[in-house]
Amino acid sequence: MTTPPDPPALVLPGGDGAAEPVPAPEPWGGASGVGSLPGADPAEALRTVVGELPGFAHLPELPGRGPGADMLGRSAALLVDLAVDLTPAGWRLVPRPGIDHQRAEEFLARDLDALHDVAEGWTGPFKVQAAGPWTLAAGLERTRGDRAVVDPGARRDLAQSLAEGLAAHVAAVRARVPGARVVVQLDEPSLPAVLQGGLPTASGFGKLGAVAADVVEQELAAVIRALPGPVVVHCCDRRVPLDLLRAAGAGGLSFDLGLVQDLDAVGTAVEAGVHLLPGVVPGTDATLPAPKATASRVAAWWRELGFPADDLPAAVTLTPACGLAGATPAYARAAMRQVREAAKYLLPE
Repeated sequence: MTTPPDPPALVLPGGDGAAEPVPAPEPWGGASGVGSLPGADPAEALRTVVGELPGFAHLPELPGRGPGADMLGRSAALLVDLAVDLTPAGWRLVPRPGIDHQRAEEFLARDLDALHDVAEGWTGPFKVQAAGPWTLAAGLERTRGDRAVVDPGARRDLAQSLAEGLAAHVAAVRARVPGARVVVQLDEPSLPAVLQGGLPTASGFGKLGAVAADVVEQELAAVIRALPGPVVVHCCDRRVPLDLLRAAGAGGLSFDLGLVQDLDAVGTAVEAGVHLLPGVVPGTDATLPAPKATASRVAAWWRELGFPADDLPAAVTLTPACGLAGATPAYARAAMRQVREAAKYLLPE
């Protein structure tokens, strides 16, 4: 089996401010990762990713390093003019940065240093990840103890700060890896709970009210519009709102193939030019089938959607089902190798 050719340049969004999906008529890369990996050495993690995912690598997240390397702390380190601190209840917005915020920024700085050392000569698509605005607002508490998601003003400030910080992060990645075509992934695991009123209150004895879908869409769209390059939204919940994410302007949708049953929503996304990043192998240690079997499963799913087989490589990038932070290093490497090899079987003969 030959190595697939390097993918062509990604199609970047226009500058008219409209919340339209980013067209993706060409392959982004046959396989990529979701984000997190086990371990604590950013240089070693990057070497693994670049080696196993040569068509579409990503900047790995290493939550095993401790507080500040987790999804919320790492994303909070990107915020502009907003600060956080770690409390027994979790991350909280505070008036000025403390040691926890500084540690999160230091982790991010080390990752960028490793990126320059390991992947300076990389060319092609390269992905960075951060918590999306709704998951960030759901996970951060305000000073008085309730979640920021309940306050429209706090949500707006967080979203604007996140977008500004992510844009600067993309610029920092491009400065270190000039050949990279950067894709931003917004992780939104909390979004279904926001929409359905499933988030617990600060006391834990009740649930916060649901946020209307049109409000969620509008506020997510504002962040997507403010970011440079294509934006992928990732959610591995079975209730992932694919239609909402597409309407908000996501250029790519990342989800667990085994959980999503709404084929109509998936098909509509494909017809709109939205790229798909289905998770096709478990995110924690499991017995992996042969890559050809994984490819056959994806091909059968694509046929069920009703699209020509030759269109699949341009529309789909295979990934693990979720982040690999809870896996062993050996399994994480095997999972990345599995999606890379499975993607080769999907190329036209």
